[in-house]
Amino acid sequence: MTFWQRGVDAALMGLVEEAARNVQRSSLLMRELLTDYPERATLAQDLKVCEQEGDRITHDIIHSLAGRGRVRAPFDASDGYALATALDDIVDHSEQAAAQLGLYGVEAPMEQAVEFTEVLVGAGEQIAQALRCLRNGTELGPHLVEIHRLENEGDRLQRDGVASLFAGGIDPMVVIRWKDIFESLEAAVDACESVAHVLEGITLKQRHRR
Repeated sequence: MTFWQRGVDAALMGLVEEAARNVQRSSLLMRELLTDYPERATLAQDLKVCEQEGDRITHDIIHSLAGRGRVRAPFDASDGYALATALDDIVDHSEQAAAQLGLYGVEAPMEQAVEFTEVLVGAGEQIAQALRCLRNGTELGPHLVEIHRLENEGDRLQRDGVASLFAGGIDPMVVIRWKDIFESLEAAVDACESVAHVLEGITLKQRHRR
């Protein structure tokens, strides 16, 4: 029997999956932006739209959770809040990285930063699949394992990117700027792992209720 069959609120779960689609869209935009930077610099504005849309979806999820007397979900209100805010954080940090490219006058992308966006895209896809599993009541563990693996890959890319800056005799101001951008990208991937942690907690609680 799926969560839908047990009377789970379809509108609430639809909002959660909408948030995941917004994460996917923002990660794809971030990849396009950095891959073809600065030719596609205007995509930063599209990421800003995603950030605003994420705020709206998060507000709607929290509003739905506030009416728990009328809403059934495969998670409690505190987990729902944590899930919604972690999904929103992914988009917020991605948009921040995009804004920093323009703010700092970046002329060309670093290879590790482009690779970082591949990690972000992969994590976004795994999150969307995990949430579909949550909706259907199917096993989401493999998707969470992959998110953790991708987060470790992001850590490696961040270290390699910063190390290459210091090893290349680059202008200290460029080093500082790219260090900030890498930190924003890493924060976005860390937020993906936060989503995985929340989903792990939800599945543990479900098992204890059976």
